Amino acid sequence: MHLLIKDSQHGFTKRKSCLTNLLVLMEEMSNYVDSGYPVDVIYLVFQKAFNKVPHKQLKLAAHGIGGKVLKWLENWLQGRMQRVVLGGHMSQWQDILSTQGSVFGLLQFVIYIDDTGEAVNSRILYFADDTKIYLVITSADEIDGLCVDLSNLVSWSKDWQMLFNTGACKCKIMHLGYNNTKAGYFMDSVQLETLTDEWDLVVIVSDDLKREKQCVAAVKV
Repeated sequence: MHLLIKDSQHGFTKRKSCLTNLLVLMEEMSNYVDSGYPVDVIYLVFQKAFNKVPHKQLKLAAHGIGGKVLKWLENWLQGRMQRVVLGGHMSQWQDILSTQGSVFGLLQFVIYIDDTGEAVNSRILYFADDTKIYLVITSADEIDGLCVDLSNLVSWSKDWQMLFNTGACKCKIMHLGYNNTKAGYFMDSVQLETLTDEWDLVVIVSDDLKREKQCVAAVKV
């Protein structure tokens, strides 16, 4: 087993899913809160993630992919074009600048963001481009530590041309647990919105870890 993709990634990986991602999160959050520890969870979203992976920086060689396989993948990304045919009418040929919609595009993306976790000391979980970091917050030092993690993620995103969507309230903070100081956090000078509940993948997660809102939403389906 080569472990090319870290265990924190639950998207497009064998034996992982939305369910495993949420089970890990809820188990850890419940244990922290039941033990009396406040926790801050930050929900992060990339900007148009699957369209943004630069073809010249795929990071495949760093994962041990080389030789003819690497050359084949590099060649496959070059000079690709497509057009739309509808009712006998055809659009003009257009260059394909991303791998979105292809099987390789999904794998390419999870490989590309795999090292974001190395920029933080907080716990991190991914499901494809949906990313969460969280940390027990019992002191000012831990608040500072989470701020440093966010700053490091912003630096990573700029270095690797994969920016986070800090606009339109896409990146958010949730405060859980008793005696939470409810500190404010910033990403690239943008203050993150504080929320009390959030659609996390396929369920509603609330800051009190209760299930009422999810049950109501499920009944309405």
